[in-house]
Amino acid sequence: MTEMVYGAVPLRDAEPVIPKWWRTIDKWSFSCVLILFAIGVLLGLAASPPLAEKNGFHAFHYVQRQAVFGGLALVVMVLTSMMRPELVRRLAVLGFVAAFAALMLLPVFGTDFGKGAVRWYSLGFASVQPSEFLKPAFVVVAAWMMAASQQINGPPGLSWSFLLAMVILGFLAMQPDFGQAALVLFGWGVMYFVAGAPITLLLVMAGGVVLFGSLAYSNSEHFARRIDGFLSPDVDPTTQLGFATNAIREGGFFGVGVGEGQVKWSLPDAHTDFIIAVAAEEYGLVLVLCIIALYAGIAVRSFLRLMRERDPFIRLAGTGLVAMFGAQAMINMGVAVRLLPAKGMTLPFVSYGGSSVVAGGIAVGMLLAFTRTRPQGQIGDILRGRR
Repeated sequence: MTEMVYGAVPLRDAEPVIPKWWRTIDKWSFSCVLILFAIGVLLGLAASPPLAEKNGFHAFHYVQRQAVFGGLALVVMVLTSMMRPELVRRLAVLGFVAAFAALMLLPVFGTDFGKGAVRWYSLGFASVQPSEFLKPAFVVVAAWMMAASQQINGPPGLSWSFLLAMVILGFLAMQPDFGQAALVLFGWGVMYFVAGAPITLLLVMAGGVVLFGSLAYSNSEHFARRIDGFLSPDVDPTTQLGFATNAIREGGFFGVGVGEGQVKWSLPDAHTDFIIAVAAEEYGLVLVLCIIALYAGIAVRSFLRLMRERDPFIRLAGTGLVAMFGAQAMINMGVAVRLLPAKGMTLPFVSYGGSSVVAGGIAVGMLLAFTRTRPQGQIGDILRGRR
């Protein structure tokens, strides 16, 4: 009866898993991710040798580690994208519980690695940042709550997701990690808007963000220092922002040439937070525009597919993942060109990092699983049928 009303895409009986996955996945988004990872390795070859030399490692120490982390991230991404949305949701709930517990225990067992914010667990051979894994899991859990609230006699999922988001923001502010807190709040806000939140409520929330920012500026030296540096009309040329701004200006349209850039010798985070400055200096505006186009392509393709999705949980979860993924890329690049205050946030799949790259693979794998084509009637058919 359902097929008579909505229509259905014919299923191929006994179709192998991999051919079915390749037939239903968004190949354009998948290709964009692979290209971003390749660009990250290319930029790592340019940006990481100075830091490796400074720390007493061989020249391509960080490039090799990036290849290992990236390879693991790609494997996790592919495996996750093969899962059914129901399985993704169940695993996300388990992952959220584990990541949230790790986040709560950071003040006791965590370390700051001399950066002034307790965000990591040191494992000796590597470090783990729980907030990176918490973000995609929280999006799925919050989407599940919001979707459940839309059912007849459903639970108050919107309120539950709001309270959960506030608790997470509190723990992130304690580190302090206002960048990740902003991402969590933005992803939740976009999902809440898509779920039907009134504009007045969103305006009240925006006012709350301004109030919280004012309190953080007054009570957190770490936060105030970054805001003051951003608002200052003059950029200190000896700071990271100063080096990055000068590198982008020197790169021009085509760059100074492969291996000819100088910013990597001055920036301690040239291979992580300011990798876009290395790209702009050595390869110019051309490569930067290509990177922006790749992120935009993933976001637009995903949104177009999600617009045709009938399941509210999948729509909400996919929208939150896209919003968080795109916002992180924009924040990283916005900091480098001084459009935003410094956040200490990586560029997805391009910057060096273990937790960020692997967690990014999980998040994009979830997104690819949610945007796979499935046998269902188009949402437009349902709307036309109501006329």
